[in-house]
Amino acid sequence: MAQITQEELANGLPLYRVGLPGTRATTILVAFDAGARTERPEENGAAHFLEHLVFKGGELFDDYRKVNETAERMGASLNAYTSHDLVAFHITCRAERALEALDLLSDFVGRPRLDAEELDRERGVVIQEINRAFDQPATVAEHLIDRAAFGDHPLGRPVLGPAEHLRTFTREAIAGFRERRWAGARGGAFIVGNVDHVPGNGATSELLERFPTLPTPERYEPAPELRPAREVEQRDTNQSHLRMMYAPEVDVTDRRARAAMTIYATLLGGSMGSRLFDEIREQRGLCYSVWAVDHAFADAPILQLGSGLDSEKCLEAYTRMREIVAELHADGPTEEEVARARAYAAGRRVLAFENTNAVARYAANQRIVFGEDVDPDRAIDALDAVTHAEVREIARSVDPERLAVACVGPHEAAEFH
Repeated sequence: MAQITQEELANGLPLYRVGLPGTRATTILVAFDAGARTERPEENGAAHFLEHLVFKGGELFDDYRKVNETAERMGASLNAYTSHDLVAFHITCRAERALEALDLLSDFVGRPRLDAEELDRERGVVIQEINRAFDQPATVAEHLIDRAAFGDHPLGRPVLGPAEHLRTFTREAIAGFRERRWAGARGGAFIVGNVDHVPGNGATSELLERFPTLPTPERYEPAPELRPAREVEQRDTNQSHLRMMYAPEVDVTDRRARAAMTIYATLLGGSMGSRLFDEIREQRGLCYSVWAVDHAFADAPILQLGSGLDSEKCLEAYTRMREIVAELHADGPTEEEVARARAYAAGRRVLAFENTNAVARYAANQRIVFGEDVDPDRAIDALDAVTHAEVREIARSVDPERLAVACVGPHEAAEFH
């Protein structure tokens, strides 16, 4: 069982210690409600660019070499991520080095220099990252499906932003975004794993209070209804990348409902025993990869299906994938399907939570996106408790006629009627 304590620091940042027995590792993660959905239109890409820039150094570790080499001398893994929901910075190390790791992370993330010269150098790096993404058809398909489903709403814009924005961002604009969004009240610090070497004598709080006290930011723009739009980027290739997105009628503030949505996505296309994998790949041989995944924003549930397949087989796969969703809507899954998917999803969660970084990411999402407790054991319990009736209700709530579609390949949008 996880041992969890919580306190609020003087700067408003909540601190969670999540002790996990039997591990020699510690992950320290600090996250904020400052992902791409909190950007203004002209700021699209700023959250991700800021993530890059803080790694250039803080006050003690005042350049990127000191940051990187210090982490390496600890034997630690240091990284960050930006999504539509969050921006997060994390370091995983052997437990004995946890306080040193916190000293490093809280320095360059809590008080970054945001050097103007480094900003100019790094903007070129991020533009190359954007260009590389557009060279990858699967990534382009992900951008297209977001735009098809959400249009010009922040959820429909790419996290990386457009290259033309990167060329215009100033230091003042990036610092202003940070001061507007990185407030302790909409963030959290999470120390997960072996916490024996993280003292409760004030040293931990002192390091995390390097993050400035900032006013609580405005709420992000509410999610719109999913648009049943079609977006196609035509490319003369033999391989097509297909994406389909539905909006189940799920109360995302209900942990049990989110768990039932996960079980539904698992039996639909989340395992080798799922309906999509069995029929689209194994029985029909239409593709190598086919899948379904669920995601819950703070105010919107989504169900996404995807496949990479021979372009000549794309429309056949699309048609059959829609039919499978319609069959589940009309008839529901079998009790055996639900039992198998429930066991698989819960077992996969157990295995994932052997990793302290995975637990830290889960905790950040729970606290910041949903305002819920961070206990990883409750996540597993929620999956174990899902009933056949609850999953049938999820299946019924997926309107088979209302979906957004995106594809990269030699196709016309009208083909995906």
